[in-house]
Amino acid sequence: MSKPSSQRLAGKVAFVSGGSAGIGAATVMRLAEEGAHVVFCGRRPEPLQAVMAAVEAAGGRAEAVQADVSDEAAYTAAIEDAARRHGRLDILVNNAMAFSWGPIEATSTETWRSNFVTSVDGTFWGTRTAMRLMKARGGAIINVSSICGTLGTPQMAGYSAAKAAVINFSRSAAAEGAADGIRVNVVIPAVVETPATAGMLADAAARRSTEALIPMGRVGQPEELANAILFLASDEASYVTGAALPVDGGRSALLVTALG
Repeated sequence: MSKPSSQRLAGKVAFVSGGSAGIGAATVMRLAEEGAHVVFCGRRPEPLQAVMAAVEAAGGRAEAVQADVSDEAAYTAAIEDAARRHGRLDILVNNAMAFSWGPIEATSTETWRSNFVTSVDGTFWGTRTAMRLMKARGGAIINVSSICGTLGTPQMAGYSAAKAAVINFSRSAAAEGAADGIRVNVVIPAVVETPATAGMLADAAARRSTEALIPMGRVGQPEELANAILFLASDEASYVTGAALPVDGGRSALLVTALG
């Protein structure tokens, strides 16, 4: 494995959406490193198989499933099938997302709604399915939001609104699931070095201006988000539910001013 493992998830079954790249792929690797049997989904077979090969090469256990999170039937069936085949579901990570870019005045209703299907509807479908499956023995659900859901982001109104919805939906789910031992938490990344940000970060000037707004002076790495997700999925977070945890190098703590 890539680092010493405590096997803190030994015997547990996890499902990760959007697991073929970026934060999702790093999460699949990290949960598998800690002993979980990880089922993960994505839309394209080639990236799924690449992550699968990496997990197996590291000695972990995982299964790749081709499923589109924006398709309710396909996504819920993938989760239910994983639980049926393995006899349980202990961890769900709703990581898949989609976004549009552009000014509000030029955004069509169709484009606006496209931001919600994967990020909000998919999170709802996955959480609802997991809560039903986890009702007997409890479990952990971790939903991935974004700093765009806590701070206003020009040109990304739809995505920002969707990611804000994920945070408050998760609080409601935490309140409902607590009696059954189901914990629901959120991680909130800012800029992370993933395929989705590769274009922006490839420009040296854009990268410098981005990093200048982060107190730690650098963008995040997918593994750093995966570590936070691992904590919230583990028994070490047994009394943590309804939390929204920024994992952003201090970006959300910084008030940008003319003096700053």
